[in-house]
Amino acid sequence: MFISVAVVFFALLVLGIPIGFTLGISGVVGLLLMGSGVGLLSMAPLQYFTGLDMFTLMAMPFFILAGELMNKAGITKRLVTFANVLVGHWRGGLAHANILASVFFAGMTGAAVSDTAAIGTMLIPAMVDDGYDVDFSAAVTAASSIIGPTIPPSNMMVIYGSLMNVSIAGLFAAGFMPGFVLAGVLMIMSAYLSYKRGYPKGPKTTFKEKLIGTKNAIIPLLMPIIILGGILSGLFTPTEAAAVAVFYALIIGFFVLKSITPKDLYPMLLKTAKITGSVFLIIGAASILSWVLAINQVPQAIAAFLLRTTGNPKLILLMILILMLIVGMFMDIAAALIILGPILHPIAVGIGIAPIHFGIIMVLSLNIALMTPPVGACLFVACSISKISLARLSKAIFPFIIMEVIALFVVAYIPEISLFIPRLLGFA
Repeated sequence: MFISVAVVFFALLVLGIPIGFTLGISGVVGLLLMGSGVGLLSMAPLQYFTGLDMFTLMAMPFFILAGELMNKAGITKRLVTFANVLVGHWRGGLAHANILASVFFAGMTGAAVSDTAAIGTMLIPAMVDDGYDVDFSAAVTAASSIIGPTIPPSNMMVIYGSLMNVSIAGLFAAGFMPGFVLAGVLMIMSAYLSYKRGYPKGPKTTFKEKLIGTKNAIIPLLMPIIILGGILSGLFTPTEAAAVAVFYALIIGFFVLKSITPKDLYPMLLKTAKITGSVFLIIGAASILSWVLAINQVPQAIAAFLLRTTGNPKLILLMILILMLIVGMFMDIAAALIILGPILHPIAVGIGIAPIHFGIIMVLSLNIALMTPPVGACLFVACSISKISLARLSKAIFPFIIMEVIALFVVAYIPEISLFIPRLLGFA
C-alpha cells in the first residue's frame, strides 16, 4: 500500500500538480487501497478538518498580516540603515549590513521570501552601485533571508508546534541562538569573500549618525520585543501575541509613521488570505495522508528500518538530516514539515533528542532548502530582483549553502545551542 501511495504522490508531483492537491489525492488513494466503503472514505473530510482544528494555527495569518503591515509602513529602510550604521564600515560592509538587517527583519515577518523581497529590493542595487558583483549581492540576500524563519516569530515553528504538540513558546525561545549562529557563519564567509575580491568598506559613521539610526530603529524593534516578551513571560499565548502584533503594526502604520492609508489594507488582507489559504490547504490535505500512514504504521516501519541499519543515535540523526536536506530541495517546505514531522519526530524522541531541539533541527534544515536549487523560492525572488540567471546565482550561493549546512550540523549535534534559553526560561 505504501509503495502505491508513494508512486501516486511522486507521479503527481512530477506532473506539476499543486502540492496541496497532490497530498490530498495521495491520501484518498491510500484510503481506497485500505478497503472499500463510504465509512472509510468519510475519514478524508474528517481528517482534513481535524488537521486544521487547532487554535494555535490562528497565529499564522496574524503574523503574516503583521509582517505585511510593518513592511508597508516603511520599516525596512529603517532597519537597513540601522544595520549599516553598525557594520557598514567593515570590509564588505553592505554585505554584513544585509545579513544583520535580516536578523532584525526576522523579528517581524518570520518569512524568508518576504525578507528576500524587502531587503533585496533595497540592498542588491545599492551593493552593485557600490562595486559588489551582482551575483554575490543576490547570493548574500537569498542566503541571509532564511534567518527569518529561524529567529522567532516563525510560521514554521507555529506549524511544527501545533502538529507535534510541542510548546510554541519553547520553540520561539530555542530559535534565537541558531539564528545567531547562521548570521555568524554567513558573516564569516562574507568577510572572506570581501577581502579576497576587494569589496569596499563603507565610511565610518559618526556618533550622531549612530544615535539617529538607533532612534529610528526603536519603533520596528519594539515589535518583536512585545511579541516575544509577552509570550515568554506568559502574558499571552502565541495566537494572542500575533493579534497584538497586528494591533501594534496598525498603530505604527496609521498614527506614528502615517505611511499606511485605509486603501492599503485590502491588498494586504488579500495577500494574507492567499498565503494562509495555500498553507492551510497543505496542512489539511497532509492530515489525510498522515492519518493513512499512521494507521498502516509506516512511521514505525521507517523507525524500525533506521534502527536495524544502525543503533548509533548520531548516525540516525545524520541520516535524518540528509533526508530533510534532500526532500527540501524538491518539495514545498511547509508540506515537507507536515509530512516528515509525524514520521521523524517519534524517531528523534526515541533516540533521546528533545522535542524542542528536534523542532529547531527540522525548521533549520528545511529552511536551507529555500536557497537551494531547483525549487528554492528565495533564489527565484533574488534572480528577479538582480536580473541574473538561476544557474549563475546557484553557483554564487554555493559557499553560503556550505556554511549553513555546517551551522545546521553544529546546531544538531550541540543541543545546548538550542536548549540553553528554553531551559533558562523553564520550557525544557
